[in-house]
Amino acid sequence: MTKRTGGNGLKNSCVAHRGASGLAPENTMAAIRKAMSFPFVEWIELDVQLSRDGIPVVIHDDTLQRTAKRKGRVADYDAEQLTATDVGGWFSPAFAGETIPLLETVIEETKGRCRLNIELKTYGGRYPGMEKAVVDLLRKHGIEREAVITSFDPTALRKVRELSADVKIGLIIDGAPPFLVQELKTLDAAFLSIGHAYLNRQRTALFSEAGLQVMAWTVNDPQRMRRLAAISPDIMICTNYPDRYAAALGKQPRPGWLKRLFGRSAT
Repeated sequence: MTKRTGGNGLKNSCVAHRGASGLAPENTMAAIRKAMSFPFVEWIELDVQLSRDGIPVVIHDDTLQRTAKRKGRVADYDAEQLTATDVGGWFSPAFAGETIPLLETVIEETKGRCRLNIELKTYGGRYPGMEKAVVDLLRKHGIEREAVITSFDPTALRKVRELSADVKIGLIIDGAPPFLVQELKTLDAAFLSIGHAYLNRQRTALFSEAGLQVMAWTVNDPQRMRRLAAISPDIMICTNYPDRYAAALGKQPRPGWLKRLFGRSAT
């Protein structure tokens, strides 16, 4: 995989939250392609649910109401129906026709270009077989070691670990309980996705000592981005607005970056 990075010496990786979801409708191919248009975006975070026929699809909510203006749950529809469902028009008429992508479509588009942080939207076994379906796709495309699977649900993470010793797993949490590091060790999770408000120098040092890769979510304020970067260059910054990240941390495209990365000239 080609290293995607900016040019100011800071290491804080940029993670595009649901793709560049402040600039295009979340979790659509438009948002994912927009994220990849920034050369410093190293990761794309996205959400996965299962269709009625057991296929991983990329959408945040378990219902279609907010982004599709349609009744019913994701699990009520087959993948073929979901991939024909408009989830772009709510964001802007310019994106009408953007549909719910299959996770496999996203993998095919991003493979070798940008890493994926795949959040499993499952709680209490709501989507039986989801963990296997996602791990199977990563294995099929040879990116078990290039992606991370995250979840709020420790049970889902345990299932992923049973299925694969290679894929990195991470707990998502909006808090900082005292035994967090121990819980991550118990899960064999090397990745922590944490609400940015809970990161300070002391906790970050503790996480670093434990060998954890830490991602702060969701950071849309440039001043907060700079503060996190000042705490540690290793904090990954997850944002809806990669352009704000660029302005805050001085990340600028280098000449010829698009040609070097993707084999074509910038237009």
